[in-house]
Amino acid sequence: MSENVPTSNDPHGSAGDEPQRPPVPAQPAADAAATTPAEGSAAPAPASTPAAAPQGYAASAPSAQQPYGGAHPYGANATTAPQHAATTPHHTATATAHGAATDQGSQGQPSGRIGAGKVVGIMVAAALVAALVGGAAGAAGASLFPQSVVTTSPSTVIVNNTDSVNQTTAIAAKVVPSVVTISVSSGSSGGTGSGVVLTADGYVVTNTHVVTLDGQVADPELTVTTSDGKLYSAEIVGTDPTYDLAVIKLTDASGLTPIEFADSTKLNVGDQTAAVGAPLGLPNTVTAGIVSALNRSIQIASSAAPEGDSQEDSPQQGQGDSPFRFDFGQGQQQSATRSISIAVIQTDAAINPGNSGGALANGDGKLIGINVAIASTGGASSASPAGSIGVGFSIPSVIVKRISDEIIENGKATHGLLGAIVGDAAAQPNVTMLGAYIIEVTSGGPADAAGLKKGDVVTSFNGFPVTDATDLIAQVRALAAGSTAPIVYVRDGKTISAEVTLGSLTQ
Repeated sequence: MSENVPTSNDPHGSAGDEPQRPPVPAQPAADAAATTPAEGSAAPAPASTPAAAPQGYAASAPSAQQPYGGAHPYGANATTAPQHAATTPHHTATATAHGAATDQGSQGQPSGRIGAGKVVGIMVAAALVAALVGGAAGAAGASLFPQSVVTTSPSTVIVNNTDSVNQTTAIAAKVVPSVVTISVSSGSSGGTGSGVVLTADGYVVTNTHVVTLDGQVADPELTVTTSDGKLYSAEIVGTDPTYDLAVIKLTDASGLTPIEFADSTKLNVGDQTAAVGAPLGLPNTVTAGIVSALNRSIQIASSAAPEGDSQEDSPQQGQGDSPFRFDFGQGQQQSATRSISIAVIQTDAAINPGNSGGALANGDGKLIGINVAIASTGGASSASPAGSIGVGFSIPSVIVKRISDEIIENGKATHGLLGAIVGDAAAQPNVTMLGAYIIEVTSGGPADAAGLKKGDVVTSFNGFPVTDATDLIAQVRALAAGSTAPIVYVRDGKTISAEVTLGSLTQ
């Protein structure tokens, strides 16, 4: 995430120390020591409580934006090298949307006069957009492009040529009203990021590094701007540094437009994507691309990472420069001694400082991820600001859903713990396959109970392929404490399948 307008004169240390994930060097890593298994994730808040998610929030996500916003953007050590370095041309139309009609005399929202021809054109565009996003042509079209409001405000979805409205326009019309800009300040420090509306009464999901300025502040002042230009103060409901997610609550908010969730486990490589957020402080910005890769995990240096999830769980700590890093947008880096491992969706939709916490949507305008990190060719020691090179990462919606539900319900989220020290199999002598190598098993812990032993190579966990230690840690952390998951490992050339009931990560 990045700061749009830096307010701090304190230089940040270089992220050059940030570990990277080479395919061969041996580095121990661990799942912290085992503890008593906890119960599964808490159930979503009842519909009758303020924490309850509206219908759109709960849609189609079975369980579960660091690029940039605020003071920390981009990402970290990817599990494997990006599959492509070239940036796919992005559709960069800044399509934005508004909610309700503004009064003619409202400050900063002049009401524009609409000729009959323009109204007809908008109605045609609305119908097309409704068809593109799969809504009912009549009602959905009217809601996407209200005839009563066409202004010069930046909150408007601009349709100048109704004969060429495309799917990206439709995605923008549906998603932009559900994305907000978050300004964070504390003393002389500050930054901006993005967030996604979960409920009509103001619950918003974003990144922990956005609302804590990458762990620098615990109680910042938050100001949130909606797509239609309304300002709200907000408070932090809870943060989850382990997966860099946080939930905030807007004060006295009502009538907001919740995002609709999609099931990120159903994605295909090549599916259309659109990133929506406020890069460089430019709200309501939309960029388009595709899903570049799936089943990816990255390791990110994070000052906000909990003590219990640091050195022992990070096999690549201290490994030189990496193209994956957080960036402040002005070339300053936050020095971090700990890191987190997270599962991500890779996309070539342009993600830049300020997009942190914003939405990654699919072709139907539904949420498939929260933008969290990017790769940079500048290297961790570069003094120039990082920007999009077409390799961006988002936290999958199924994980976002699970963690945000728990935060709204309990103020915090839980994470699974395997109870084993793991490293990259490729770095071990006489190992001829990719996977997570079991270096040590905690006696009486979940891995021990599942039959795992030193020297085993884990190749799959919970249905996801495991190519190294970061993959395994990321997938274990993606599940709630107490979850049961299938695990596949190789011992003496024989493939063995088992089930493991995870413990609870202590944060």
